[in-house]
Parts: sequence; C-alpha cells; structure tokens
Amino acid sequence: MLIFRKILYNLRMITLLSRIFIKNHEKYMDEKVRRHYGILCSTFGIFLNILLFVSKLIGAMVTKSVAIFADSFNNLSDAASSFVSVLGFKLAGKKPDEEHPFGHGRIEYISGLIVSFLILLMGIELFKTSIESIMSQKKIEYSLFSVIIMAASVLIKLYMYTYNHSIAKKIKSPSMEAVAIDSFSDMISTSIVIISIIAGRFTNFPLDGIGGLIVAVFIFRSGIKSCKETIDPLLGLPPEKELVEKVEKETLKFSPIVAIHDLVVHDYGPGRLMISLHAEVPGDRNIFELHEVIDKAELALAKKFNCNAVIHMDPIDTGNERLGPLKKLALEEAHKIDERFTIHDVRLVPGENQTNLIFDIVRPHDSKISVKELKRKLAHAIRQRECDINCVITVDSPYVQ
Repeated sequence: MLIFRKILYNLRMITLLSRIFIKNHEKYMDEKVRRHYGILCSTFGIFLNILLFVSKLIGAMVTKSVAIFADSFNNLSDAASSFVSVLGFKLAGKKPDEEHPFGHGRIEYISGLIVSFLILLMGIELFKTSIESIMSQKKIEYSLFSVIIMAASVLIKLYMYTYNHSIAKKIKSPSMEAVAIDSFSDMISTSIVIISIIAGRFTNFPLDGIGGLIVAVFIFRSGIKSCKETIDPLLGLPPEKELVEKVEKETLKFSPIVAIHDLVVHDYGPGRLMISLHAEVPGDRNIFELHEVIDKAELALAKKFNCNAVIHMDPIDTGNERLGPLKKLALEEAHKIDERFTIHDVRLVPGENQTNLIFDIVRPHDSKISVKELKRKLAHAIRQRECDINCVITVDSPYVQ
C-alpha cells in the first residue's frame, strides 16, 4: 500500500500543476501558497468528481442499479463539496477589516463544516433509497462496462486520497484532510458496490440494496468524522506539544527570563495565531531593562511563529533563601496528589504571625480532585511540614487554544 502510494505521488498531476501555477510552491505554510494549494486541489477534485459522476450515471442506467446510481450522486455531492472548499480558501484569504480584525481564516473551518453536512445529507438520502430498493427487491442487470467504471473509480479515489492527504499535512488544513478521509471512504464504499454487482448475478437476494446500505453507513461515518475535525478548531483545541516546547525554547533565549507559564494560543484560522504567556523574571532587576527584554521576546515569537505575541512580565523573588526550599516542598506535596500538577508564580509575603506562601497550581481538566479539595488538601499538607506557612493558592487550567 505504501509503495503504491509513493508511485501515485510521483505520477500525480497535482505535483506538475503546483509547479506550473503556484509560485514558491515548496513554501507550504506561506499564507498565499497554502491558499493556492487549497484552491488547486479542490478545483482538480471538482473535475475528477464530475467525471466520475457522469461515468457512474451511465453505468447505473445500463444496470438499473440503485447502489451505482447513489454512488454517482455521492460523487456529485463531492464535487459540490470541493466547490465549497474553493470558496472557503478564497474567502479565508481576505484581509482583516474593522469587523474582523483577526482576518477571515476561520471561514476555512466553516467551509469544511458545510462539506461535512453535505456528506451527512447524502448518507441519509442513500440510506432511504437503499431501504426502498430492498423492499421492492428489484434485480439489477450485470454489466462488465459498469464493473470497469467502478473499478476505475476506486483507483481515482485512491489517487485523490493520496494527494489530498499529502497536501493537507503539508499545509496543515483540517478541511482538506476531511476531503481526503471522504475520498478514502468513497474508495471502500465503491468497492462494496462492485462486490454487490458481481455477487448479484448468482442470487436473487437484494444485495444491491444491502450494498447501498453499507455505502450509506460509510458515507455517514465519514460525515460525522469530518464534522468533528472541523468543529474542534472552532471550539478550541490545546496547542500541540511541539508548539508549546518551541515557544518555551524561543522565549527562554532572552535572559534574564527564567521560566514561562499560562501559555494561551488562540487560533483564528490556519497560520493565524495569537500567543500570550507569562514570563518569570528576577524582581530585583531594572524595570526598563526587563521591559526591553520582553519586547524583544515578543518580536522574536511573532516572527518565528507568524503570530501576534503578548508577554506578561511576572517578577519573582530570587534572593529569598527560604523561597527555593518552600517551592520544592509545594511541588513535592502536589505530586503526591497528582504527578501531572505543576506550580508557578511562587512568592513569599512575611507577616507578624505567619508567612503567606502564594502560588498558582496547574490542574489538568481530567483531574479527579476538585478545585476546592485540591486547595484544602495541599495547604494542609504544607502546613503540617512548615507550621508558620499559610498557603494562598490559585488553581489554573492547562494551556488552551
């Protein structure tokens, strides 16, 4: 399978077309280049799906097969989906305006969602048609011509899956990946139709309608998966671990920043990010020097990740000899509750009768301990070991997107 995909990669028309029509075609994450890739792949998909629709429609007329007929209109639906994708990529490339200061990048996700709804609608209609076919028990006519058409369709859909999946990974496009998944599902469903056509020669059992039902299930499943993959970035996803590590590494290049926390990544469409974070710096340094360092770090993040970056400066007490051991103690007790807990923004405020240990703790969303119980349990554990310490704890959520 992998070898076959590599052969398809070398033969595919998209490679040639991208070299002809897309300037700097290897700069996949350039905003203009990725938009052109999206439009090119979607336009080529329209052409191939209309070609398949016409061919299968002819085959359905010859055999009077409801499964082939339904599969042909599935390809017509795919062509409409590709047209929606073209519009999505074009509209997503519009410049920011007064009403949309962060641009129109999320339109790409919305177009993917519309495509998903079209897939679901086609699955529902096919299910109804297949039930009717089973009830009427119409026998289909075998045709070698139709089998050849369907077999060619399987190869074309494999070809479409290969180039859509490959380009989707390179330009990081969830809507194009949804199209790739749809092509793969079509490949499987068309294979089922071929089997029902051939097997139908040897039995009066309504295999055509049953094949249509199986195809409907695959189409519906593909639509559900596509919906999830396009809704998720609209609702908000956590940033990838690799991105978090790169942001942290880039920020810590700027001395005297010693740590970062409260990283938040907002996604306004592929290639349109807003990053905010808190940077810990020594509290005894000159405020103007620190502000200059923060400005430089923001500019570096903006350039490296093609984003808007905002850094909040958190001064920490690096000169208090007791702070280090207390921070270690707090983390140790936190890990007894859950190994995934981390703490930050640790500081001491001495008083006459007690010393306030103030810090934030990051609690994963799936942690079984409640916020109230976490504060109580952790404060009690620290107080047991350091009787003059009063804990003031803020519970944070992990970084979000």
